[in-house]
Amino acid sequence: MINKLQQVVLMVSTLFVLGIQAGLAQTQQQKSASSNIPSIRDIKLPLTSAEMLVQSQTPQNPASQEGKQGNEIVPITGVKANPTDKGVEVILETPVGTQLQVTNRSTGNNFIVDVSGGQLRLPSGEAFTFRSEKPLAGITQITVINLDVNTVRVTVVGEKALPIVELFDDNAGLVFAVATTATATSPPQPTQTPQASQPENQTQPTQPSTSNEPIELVVTGEQDGYNAPDASIATKTDTPLRDIPQSIQVVPQQVIKDQQLFRLGDVLKNVPGVVQSGSSPRSVFESYLIRGFNSSEILKDGLLDRSLANGGYESVTIDRIEVLKGPASVLFGQGSLGGIVNIVTKQPLREPYYFLESSAGSFNSYRGAIDLSGPVNADKTVLYRLGVAARTTESFIDFYQHQFYNVSPSLSWQINDRAKLTLAAQYYEDKGPFDYGLPADGTVFPNPNGKIPRNRFRGEPSVDDSDTRIYRIGYNFEYRFSDNWQVRSALQTSFERLDREAVFGNLAANKRTFTRSYGEQNFNDRIYNFDTYIVGKFATGSIQHQLVTGLNLSRQDTFATNFNRAIASLDLFNPQYGSRPTGPAFSPLNYRIRNDALGIYLQDQITLADNLKVLLGGRFDIASNDYRRLDTVLGGFRQDEAFSPRVGIVYQPIKAISLYASYGKSFLQASTTARAQAEPERGTQYEVGVKADLSSRLAATLAFYDLTRTNLPTPDPNNPLLSILVGEQRSRGIEFDISGEILPGWNVITGYAYTDAEVTKDNTPIVGNQINNVPKHSFNLWTTYEIQSGALQGFGAGLGFYFVGDRQGDLGNTFQIPSYFRTDAALFYKRGQVRAGLNFKNLFDIDYFDSAAFRDRVFYGDPFTVQGTISWEF
Repeated sequence: MINKLQQVVLMVSTLFVLGIQAGLAQTQQQKSASSNIPSIRDIKLPLTSAEMLVQSQTPQNPASQEGKQGNEIVPITGVKANPTDKGVEVILETPVGTQLQVTNRSTGNNFIVDVSGGQLRLPSGEAFTFRSEKPLAGITQITVINLDVNTVRVTVVGEKALPIVELFDDNAGLVFAVATTATATSPPQPTQTPQASQPENQTQPTQPSTSNEPIELVVTGEQDGYNAPDASIATKTDTPLRDIPQSIQVVPQQVIKDQQLFRLGDVLKNVPGVVQSGSSPRSVFESYLIRGFNSSEILKDGLLDRSLANGGYESVTIDRIEVLKGPASVLFGQGSLGGIVNIVTKQPLREPYYFLESSAGSFNSYRGAIDLSGPVNADKTVLYRLGVAARTTESFIDFYQHQFYNVSPSLSWQINDRAKLTLAAQYYEDKGPFDYGLPADGTVFPNPNGKIPRNRFRGEPSVDDSDTRIYRIGYNFEYRFSDNWQVRSALQTSFERLDREAVFGNLAANKRTFTRSYGEQNFNDRIYNFDTYIVGKFATGSIQHQLVTGLNLSRQDTFATNFNRAIASLDLFNPQYGSRPTGPAFSPLNYRIRNDALGIYLQDQITLADNLKVLLGGRFDIASNDYRRLDTVLGGFRQDEAFSPRVGIVYQPIKAISLYASYGKSFLQASTTARAQAEPERGTQYEVGVKADLSSRLAATLAFYDLTRTNLPTPDPNNPLLSILVGEQRSRGIEFDISGEILPGWNVITGYAYTDAEVTKDNTPIVGNQINNVPKHSFNLWTTYEIQSGALQGFGAGLGFYFVGDRQGDLGNTFQIPSYFRTDAALFYKRGQVRAGLNFKNLFDIDYFDSAAFRDRVFYGDPFTVQGTISWEF
């Protein structure tokens, strides 16, 4: 093992040194040549009319001295809005504006310009968007966003009619002259495009002010709309989704806002192939089945943090949720074969931004949230962001009440044009009883005593309670040696404490008495995750490479105590509460678990041609598990080694279509309860699929996969206290999803999944059984439409359908959970900086079951609920 480790460390160290040397050498070359680079104001561009720009073909970028290929994305490093005596000029700052292709169209009162070949990028490399509210009379909004990875969209919204927008260029970049009909005057030599002509019966707008006061711009770093063109989770680089040989779905912030989602589990219902595992949808614990296999591994900004499974999601701090289907061990280490979830948080902004939100709804649900951001100093090199939220809610379940608190500050420092440091922290608390569900007899199935009311609480109101508190702090440091080489280093630390008193039990033979026990549990987790890696771009001849190589260290210390006591039984059909635990404690546990892991990884994204890309990656891990009983001499230590490869290919026969295939492996170390396990659980994935850009704002993915888990522990027939490694499970399926904008104002996110997950090997008679809680068929659809013009402009509605098929309630397949079809809806209205909305969940109040842990623990889904929300953004 030591020899293997030395070899791998030597290889990665060599790559680090070579990468740093190459980056420093390129930096010196750039510095020596800097005196010959003209400033933007020294560059003379020919004056070009809007008509010429619209009709001309996109010029090809010449190859640079570094061997770069043509058709590179032109960075637009800033957006300015300058008042003029005729209206306002919007400037897209770039010294190479003539290399961009411009097309325009109009819809209602919206004048839309798509600038192909460019992307909004700050000098630090971060994407951004711009928005100006009511910059002049007759114009309600101007937005500039990244439509996709190589298109920038400029939208000018007229208050009562189509505005006039004329385009020309100068030394600073592309300039859009915006005016209402009464104030439209062309800059020198522009030609007005036919689409910008004004209707003859246009009502004349009010004359705008000619003040030279600066126009306020709201700058946001979040993605707009339902279509996200890229994600960082798959490659640790900003790679377009269409270039990644694996299925990835992103749930953008706009979907979360439109649906008013306060739990991560509710967000993931928008992702086909993801369902709730055997836990309550109201529990603090987040656990899911992705492609049929359990997954509780959750990343935050690309770093694995196992405390996130116990809480930490708060929508006011979230930019988007990314779900990578299939194994992710190459970049993130051990984890589920089914997939992994990444929570991407909002980052500090360069311009002042303020957001307030308040909501109230069914079951005494109330929530308030604020999101503040902006610069700390005058030169805007130090930025802050603060997200705060508090929520209290009851439930349809008797005696159920929870309070949630979240405080998330962050601070970023642009040290210079190459170095940036971001510090982030979070405090999260959840207080309230656990939901242990109800027996299947009397809910799913008939009970001779009648039906158990779905609001029945089977615990003890004066006893059941829990308090989860999580503190997180970390940093993210980036340094660019050159345009092509950079190093990133990040650390995430989490401290979690869970104190819980709970009453649990089983249904007696008479089908009405619930025999109960009382348990008191205390958990303390300390989690550390350190990740440092280099990203570099280089060429070998005509072949382009993007290399990622790094080192990952992690540790998790868990301290836990647990004991039980007796408590009186409960008649589920005539409950009498008020019992207290009695008698001596039994089944005590007092233990410590330490999990350490070292991972070294290497990945190369290879561009063989513009339409042919290959992904190669591998990771070597050393993982240890040290389990100690603190009240006895029991315990043990294990160390495992694993190599996880990944291979993928993408072929694009035409620009809008990507055909891909991939192969990968995962591993998961032995749990502390399977002490006889000789090696980690292994997983293998095969996947093929098609990704399609149906339009500039609408994308779809179709995936076929085959997953196999091996080395699963099963009971040893010769010793029930031990396990043997003969278990195997397989999942095969098809997934299809579409997300984005169908027409202006009409958004959709939808998907279908067919999942066939079964036991293929075991030493008990369950071979061929379906894996519990996994439906063969599931479907989700959410769509919204917002009126774009007229008297009702800003009014919108949303409609959602969710179907989950029959599922097995346990691995023995002794009972089945019925299918359900749920309908959600929403109404909303946007007016300037204010948004008000109503969200309706389970519109027709159907009885349905979300999941089951076993026969005596089945979880109802929520009944009809309504949530009203109002927010201010300025």
